[in-house]
Amino acid sequence: MVCSTRSTARCTSIEPQGEDFDVVIIGSGAGGGTLARALADSGHSILILERGGWLPREPQNWDPVEVFQNDRYVSKDLWEDKDGTSFQPGSHYFVGGASKMYGAAHFRLRERDFESVMHVDGESPEWPIKYDVFEPYYRKAEEWYHVHGLRGEDPFEPPASSPYPYEPISHEPRMQKLVDDLRSAGLRPFHQPTGVALNETSPAFSDCVRCNRCDGFPCLVHAKGDAEVMGVRPALNHDNVFLLTNAEVVRLNTNSSGREVSEVVVNHEGKERHFKGSIVVISAGAANSARLLLMSANEAHPHGLANSSDQVGRNYMYHNCKAVVALAHEPNDTVFQKTVAINDWYFGDNDFDFPMGHVQMTGKTNGAMMKGYKPRLTALAPTWSMDKLAEHSLDFWMQTEDLPRSSNRVTVNHEGKIHLNYTPTNNQASQELISRLEGLLDKLYLKNHLAERQVYFASAMELAAVGHQCGTCRFGQDPKTSVLNLNCRTHDVDNLYVVDTSFFPSSAAVNPSLTAIANAIRISDHLRERLNG
Repeated sequence: MVCSTRSTARCTSIEPQGEDFDVVIIGSGAGGGTLARALADSGHSILILERGGWLPREPQNWDPVEVFQNDRYVSKDLWEDKDGTSFQPGSHYFVGGASKMYGAAHFRLRERDFESVMHVDGESPEWPIKYDVFEPYYRKAEEWYHVHGLRGEDPFEPPASSPYPYEPISHEPRMQKLVDDLRSAGLRPFHQPTGVALNETSPAFSDCVRCNRCDGFPCLVHAKGDAEVMGVRPALNHDNVFLLTNAEVVRLNTNSSGREVSEVVVNHEGKERHFKGSIVVISAGAANSARLLLMSANEAHPHGLANSSDQVGRNYMYHNCKAVVALAHEPNDTVFQKTVAINDWYFGDNDFDFPMGHVQMTGKTNGAMMKGYKPRLTALAPTWSMDKLAEHSLDFWMQTEDLPRSSNRVTVNHEGKIHLNYTPTNNQASQELISRLEGLLDKLYLKNHLAERQVYFASAMELAAVGHQCGTCRFGQDPKTSVLNLNCRTHDVDNLYVVDTSFFPSSAAVNPSLTAIANAIRISDHLRERLNG
C-alpha cells in the first residue's frame, strides 16, 4: 500500500494483480509519470513499470557530500563512449525518473524554436507541428507542475493564452540587486519559471520551505514539481492505475507480423514476468528508450524494433552546458537563488549573428558541491575553505543548443550495454555566451576595483551529464527519416508509442522538461480517442 502526501489523497493498492492492461507505460519520469496522470481518470487499466524503486526519504536527500561527492542516488549503469571507455552516466532510476534530481526549471520552447534556425555549426531543423499546437498543453503542464513566473518579462517569450498559474518567486536582496544591475546595463532579466509548491503569502501552509536544496537534490518534503509528486502519486489515487517498481523491461516481443507489441518482458527483482498492453508506451529517457527498441530486434525488425528508418538512437542531443561560478568581492547570502534568468543572447546579438543560448541561476553553491563539481582541482582543499569561497559566489548555468547529428547516436552491444558516440556542437556559440556574461559582470562590478578582480570557474558538462538528453526517436511525417508519427506512435508498430524527450527533432536552448510534460498531456488526448474508439 502507498499513501500520497496530499491531504485529499487516499491509499490505494498499486501492485498489478493480472497481466493484461489497456495501457502499459515503461518509465515514470516527466513523460511516463505525466501520461499516467493524464489517463488516470479514463477508467482504462494502466500499468506503470519503473526500473527503480521509490527514492528513499532520508536526511541524506539534502546532504551535499552524499549527493554530489558520493553519488548516493546515481545509477550503477556503465555506458561506453565513442572510444570504448566505460563511464558512469548521471542517470537516476526512481519513481519520477530524472525529475527527482532536476531543478524544476520549466521553460516553454520559443516560438521560433519550432522553425528552422541557422546556427554557427549548422541548421536546427523545423518541427513538424508548431508552437500553437503545444500552447494549451503548456498551460496545463504549468498548472499541474506548480510553475511560478511572470508573463511579459522574457524578451523572447512565446505567446501565452493565460498568465502563469502561480505568482513569480520573489528575489532575495542579492538577486534583486543583480536584476537591477543587469537592467542598468540594458539587459532584460526575468523571473525564472520554476515548479515548486511554494506559497509565499502563507508560509505556514506552504509545502516548499524555500531552501537551497532544490537544484540537483531530491526534495525531502515533496514540494518540488517532480514527476513522482505531480504525476505518479495523483495517478495512483485511481483504482485502475497500478505501479510495479524494480521492474526493468528487457525486451518487447511482437506478433508474427511485427505490427503489434504482444508482450512486455520484465526482470522484476530477478524473476522474469510478462505483461500485455493494448497500448505500450516507452518513456524511459532518450538513451534507454532507444536501447529498449534496439534490444528488441527480431525477424520482423532485424535492426531493432521500429527501426526500418535506421533512425533509432540517432540525433542524440543534451545541450552544450557550462556551470559558471563567479567569485566576487561582494558576499552573496542568497538562499533560494533560482529566481533569475537571461535570454537576451538567445538568438545572437549585433556582434554574433548566430544563437548563443540561455542563462539561468543555479541553486546556491557550497563548498561540498564545489568539491563534487571539480574533485581533482579541489582534492587538497578542505571543505571549510571552499565554503568561504562559495560565500562570495554567483552561480550561473549557461545553456547552448546542441544540434542533431546522425553520427551522435546510441547503440547497444549483445549484452544491452549502451555505447554513446557523441561529439558536441556549437562550442563557439557556447564560448560567445560565456564571454558575454563574464564581460558584463566585469563591467558591472569591477569598476575601480582592479585589485579585487573577479574570478570565474567554468565547468563543462561532460558526457556523463545526461539530464537534458533528447532526440533519439524523432517524430515526423516521413517514415524514412523519423521513428515516430505526429502522435508519437512508431511508424512500424501500430500499438507502440514513445513519450519522452526522444521525440525532439531539435533541442532548443531551454530546459526540455516542460515540453516533455506538455507533450505527454497532448498524447493522452490522442490515446483517449483511440482507446474509446
